[in-house]
Amino acid sequence: MKKIILIVFITFYSSLLFAAGSGGGETKNTASTGLKAATKFDIGKKWVSKAKKFEKKNKQNKAKNAYKKAIKNLLESNNQDPSNPDTLNLLGFSHRKIGDYDNAEIYYAMGLEIDPKHIGINEYMGELFVVTNRIDEAKKRLAVLKDCNCKEYNELKHVIDGTKQSKY
Repeated sequence: MKKIILIVFITFYSSLLFAAGSGGGETKNTASTGLKAATKFDIGKKWVSKAKKFEKKNKQNKAKNAYKKAIKNLLESNNQDPSNPDTLNLLGFSHRKIGDYDNAEIYYAMGLEIDPKHIGINEYMGELFVVTNRIDEAKKRLAVLKDCNCKEYNELKHVIDGTKQSKY
């Protein structure tokens, strides 16, 4: 019985993945199931989530591979919809997490051109500036988040403050 359930689950999940890769950037309803097929953005976001879980388990190689898979899907999503700051945010994040700071900064900057107050991009770009020893630039990103009343402000502030304390 367990084998049958597993086979049905794998078959169902595989059909969703194949549907996701069959074209178009927008989410589509599938006629036979009434379910929405995953977009390249959705798949990329899922890989980012998996990578974060690997990092928490201290599985750095698996995390890096997951970020690379996220980048592949997010690049395809970006080709389909180049004006989506959320895609650019995750592209920047994924590049930063694999140590590609130059590309991370490019994607964050592109996202901020579209949405200068994007909460996620401002936080992550601030973290990039901390990692690359540009604390003054990180503080500028923090200033953008000052009035957002969001956790991202506190998280970036903590990262910046932690850097200050470690220098003393």
